[in-house]
Amino acid sequence: MSTEGGGDTDRRSEPQPTTGSAGSPAAAPVKPGRFGGLGADYWKLWSGSVISNLGDGISSIAYPWLASTLTRNPALIAGVAVAIRLPWLLVTLPAGALIDRSDRRTIMVAANLARGAIAAAVGLAVLTGNMTIPLLYVTALALGTAEVLYDNAGQTILPRLVPKERLERANGNLWGAEMVLNQFVGPPVGGILIGVALAVPFLIDGLTAVVSAGLIFLIAGTFRAQEADGVDVVAETRRSMGAEIVEGVKWLWANPLLRTLAIFLGVMNGITTASFATFVLFVQEILGLDSTGFGILMTASAIGGVLGSQVAPAITKRIGPGPSLYVALGAGVVTGAVTGSTSVAVVVGAMSALFMFTAVMWNIITVSLRQTIIPDHLLGRVNSVYRFFGWGMMPIGAALGGAVVTWLEPALGRELALRSPWFLSAAVHLVLLAFAFGRLTTANIEAA
Repeated sequence: MSTEGGGDTDRRSEPQPTTGSAGSPAAAPVKPGRFGGLGADYWKLWSGSVISNLGDGISSIAYPWLASTLTRNPALIAGVAVAIRLPWLLVTLPAGALIDRSDRRTIMVAANLARGAIAAAVGLAVLTGNMTIPLLYVTALALGTAEVLYDNAGQTILPRLVPKERLERANGNLWGAEMVLNQFVGPPVGGILIGVALAVPFLIDGLTAVVSAGLIFLIAGTFRAQEADGVDVVAETRRSMGAEIVEGVKWLWANPLLRTLAIFLGVMNGITTASFATFVLFVQEILGLDSTGFGILMTASAIGGVLGSQVAPAITKRIGPGPSLYVALGAGVVTGAVTGSTSVAVVVGAMSALFMFTAVMWNIITVSLRQTIIPDHLLGRVNSVYRFFGWGMMPIGAALGGAVVTWLEPALGRELALRSPWFLSAAVHLVLLAFAFGRLTTANIEAA
């Protein structure tokens, strides 16, 4: 569920890895009691990620709000979400092959520097009065491309920083902090800053991306893909990028559990993005909120996400990963139906919190599973194939959301048309829940 960081890369030699799960190199040992048992380099990654997420949270309401000042057409506003998510469909697979050929830290740093430049360009265009819908689409597309590289590289570098038995804790800590900054602190601050000047949120987003790049640059070592015996895969062999992409696709497709999870994630992300593609209009016209109210509303999901990041591992341990995934799917049914039916902002906020709680629970289970069972030398490619299915549906969903509202408005009226994507989301989650029984079981997950 959607929520699914160059320089001198040889400052010291990478420790000889020991064998981890699925033949992946394990993280270097961390002395108990130091840095929470996760290591100093993990906390550099953590710091860089949460600072970047503060800027993302500030700008997260600024992008749709900016679009709503340029047009009131639902399809054109949804086009911003299409543009920013389209790279997940178009460049995810080659990005995965590139990540497995390169130093993953270098890619994260370069991607965040690019994100900083793009955000600053948007801010300057707004400041000078030169922003248009086509220019917003172009910058959103560029920003999404950098995001694909950063996020995929980030997920592949983490297993090299912490021991495999601490991956769920490391992921939970990271997502919890990201939730606080991205969805709890950032949006209300962004809403206030919009009232000051619409360009300010974008300029701050650019600054935080650059600071994040600097922190990730400080992570020591090299992070090229390695075989279980520590051999540098890139130095050992060089094949065509197409052949490497095919290898990643075949590995994922041959694993029934990951294949099923990837398809489920794609459908869920697609329909969820369809609901949120025109959410800014839902907030303005049905809930009657201004930019500050919009920002405060967006913090509700952070409350659920932070709680989920801390509580979800205990829930999963108690009831098992299979039932935990069923709970997440069931929450999609409830939150979609209730959000589509209400005009009360507090109720919408409560549904956002519930949805994000279960979304984080889903992510902790599935991301930790991938990081554990996929071999390190394939992790970039297989992870990108997985996210190609899971995140590649987002631009399609965003386009669908805008189209549904546009198509239904003449027949149902503006208000019911804006509500309709939420009812569609509830129906799709119900179908997925029915298909999940017998497929996404605890036995299947533990056997993987």
